[in-house]
Amino acid sequence: MPTTYDSVADLAAALRRAEAAHGRHEQETGPDPDWPAWYAQYMADEQAKPEASR
Repeated sequence: MPTTYDSVADLAAALRRAEAAHGRHEQETGPDPDWPAWYAQYMADEQAKPEASR
């Protein structure tokens, strides 16, 4: 699934949202050594959602 961002600011905002969501995830599951893959999947899933539900 292609994932693109319109600007560096949009990408940075997506990374911040992923960071916050991953923090909640780690509170439930513990440390995640594969966090880059988790961030990537979260960000791709977020972009796949319709604009209205983001």
